[in-house]
Amino acid sequence: MEAILKSEITCPNCGHKKVEDMPTNSCQFFYECEKCKTVLKLKEGDCCVYCSYGSLPCPPIQLTRKDEC
Repeated sequence: MEAILKSEITCPNCGHKKVEDMPTNSCQFFYECEKCKTVLKLKEGDCCVYCSYGSLPCPPIQLTRKDEC
């Protein structure tokens, strides 16, 4: 199985959505919403902002949870 590298991130502050390319070799801990400029931080228990606010989890988690994706 190959990981999907695009995820739609949704800002919990203003609801703005944007499809972003996820990094494959590192976790992203912060993401700035281009509309309201809120800096999103990962939620407790998640490894990155894509796992917290994305339509898909990050590639390493996708590959770990093969049966759940």
